Amino acid sequence: MDTKSVFSRIWTDVIVWSLSGFLCILWRVAADKASILVYVWLFIVMMVVWVLLGLLTGRYHRSYKQMELWQELVRMLIPAAIEFVIVFWIERDVLALFNLSPMVAGWMIGIVTVLSAVCIIAKHYWKYAQNMDVPAMKIEKRTKAKVLRRDEPRTAQSVEAIHQSVLSITTEEDYQMLLEKAHLNSRQTKIVANRDRFSLLQIPDYQYKTLVDLTLLNDAKGINRRFCVVNQKLPDNGIYVCCFRPQEYMKQKILNKYPKPLNWIIYTLYFWHKRVVPRLALSSRLYYDVTKGRKRMLSKTEVFGRLYYCGFEVDEVVPMGHIEYVFAHRKMQPYPQEQLKVYGPLIKLPRVCKNKEMRFFYKFRTMHPYAEYIQDVVFEEQGGMNIADKADGDWRISSWGRVMRKYWLDELPMLFNWLKGDVKLVGVRPLSQAMFNKYPIALQDKRTKARPGLIPPFYIDHPKTFEELFASEDKYLDAYLKHPVRTDFVYFFRTIYSILFKKIHSA
Repeated sequence: MDTKSVFSRIWTDVIVWSLSGFLCILWRVAADKASILVYVWLFIVMMVVWVLLGLLTGRYHRSYKQMELWQELVRMLIPAAIEFVIVFWIERDVLALFNLSPMVAGWMIGIVTVLSAVCIIAKHYWKYAQNMDVPAMKIEKRTKAKVLRRDEPRTAQSVEAIHQSVLSITTEEDYQMLLEKAHLNSRQTKIVANRDRFSLLQIPDYQYKTLVDLTLLNDAKGINRRFCVVNQKLPDNGIYVCCFRPQEYMKQKILNKYPKPLNWIIYTLYFWHKRVVPRLALSSRLYYDVTKGRKRMLSKTEVFGRLYYCGFEVDEVVPMGHIEYVFAHRKMQPYPQEQLKVYGPLIKLPRVCKNKEMRFFYKFRTMHPYAEYIQDVVFEEQGGMNIADKADGDWRISSWGRVMRKYWLDELPMLFNWLKGDVKLVGVRPLSQAMFNKYPIALQDKRTKARPGLIPPFYIDHPKTFEELFASEDKYLDAYLKHPVRTDFVYFFRTIYSILFKKIHSA
C-alpha cells in the first residue's frame, strides 16, 4: 500500500472523528457541566489513539480490493473494541477528574463506529452499482443474405395450431390483424413468445422472412440484445414484429382510476419507481437485479430508438387496445453495442465554440431514451430542423421535458459551463455541428471569434426564419466585436424586458 493511500485513509478517519466530536459537543450527553474545551481535548486524545491502533493493527496498510464487506467491517471494529476497553477500564478515573462520564467517550466511539460502517457499506455499494457485469454484445459482420425457406402455405391443421397458440397469448382481433399483415399462414413466418432471448438463438439463420415476437417488450429481458439476435437471424429486409404496452396507457389508467389530486401523487410515485430509479447510476443495477427487467415503462420513442439502434427501420405501428404492434424491417447492421446505456437525468452535448473548438455542454434530459437514434426520422417527418436546432412537433420530447424547455429549466446545468468559462452570460448560443454547418461561411468565421453565451440575441429579435436568425446574430456580433462590454450590457437588459413584458419563452 503506497503512502498516499495510507494518508488518505487516515484523513478519512480524522473527518469521521471530527463529525463525531461535533455531535457529542452539541448533545452534551452526560457531563453537561464540563466545558467545551474538555470535550475537544477528549476528542483529540481518542482520535489519536484510534489512528495509532489503526497503524498498529495494519488497518491502513492492507489492500481492501478483494476483501468482502463483512471482512472490512470486522477490520474496522477491532480498533473500536480495543478503544472501548481502554476507555471503560483504564481511563474512567481520568475522565472523572474532568467531570466526564465514560458514557461520553462511549457515545463518541459508537458514533465513529456507525459512521465508519456507513462509509464502508457505501463504498461496497458503489462498487456493486458500477459493476454491471454484462459484456457488450459482439456483432458479427455479414454479407447480403436472402431468405432460404420457400414461401409455401401452411396446412389447415398447422394454421389452426398457430391460431390457438396466438389466442393463448392475445386476442382474436390481434390474431386477425397479424394473420393479414404478418402472413401467419406462410411457412416463411415464425412466431415466438418467450421473454428469454436465448430461445431466439435456436432459430436457424435466414430461414424466415418474418419473425413475430409476441413477448411484451415491457417484460422482455435484454431488449437490445433481443433485437440484435433477431437482426442476425433475419435476411436482408426481413420483417420483425414486436409489441409493447406504451407508458401513456399506464399513465391514463392511473389518472382515471383515482380521484384528483391522489391520482397525480400515485402516478408521480409510479413514474419515479419505473422511469427515474432505473436510470440513476446508483440504483440502476439494484433495480434490474430485483425486477429482472419486468414491467418496464416504455415510450414510443424508446422502442423506436432501440429498434433503429439495433439496425431496424420502423414501417408501421398498429394499436390494438392497450398494446401496440410495431412492424419494422432489417435495414443494416446494429450500431456498435455499448456495455450499458444508462440514460440519467443529466446529459452532455458537443457544441462548436470559440476558435471552432468542440466543448461539452451540460443539460437536463428532456427526451425519452434512445431519442438520438431517430433524430433524422423526426426531422424528415417534420420537414427538417427549425431555427432553434429542433424539430417542430418533436414527439421524442417527454411531457415534463416540454415544461422544462419552456422555462429554460433544462439549461440550468449550463451554469457550470459558465463557471468553467466555456460561455459568457450574453452571446450567440453554442451550436451543434449539424446546425453550425447550416450557417453561411462568413457568419461561421465571425461566430468563432467570440465565446458563445447563455442569453442569445434570439430573445430580442424573435427571428422566424433562418435568414432572420442569421441577420440577428450577425448584427449582435458586429456590435460585440467593436464594443464587447457595452453590447452585452444592453442585450442583457433588453432580454430581461422581452422575458418579463413580452412573455418570451424557450423553444
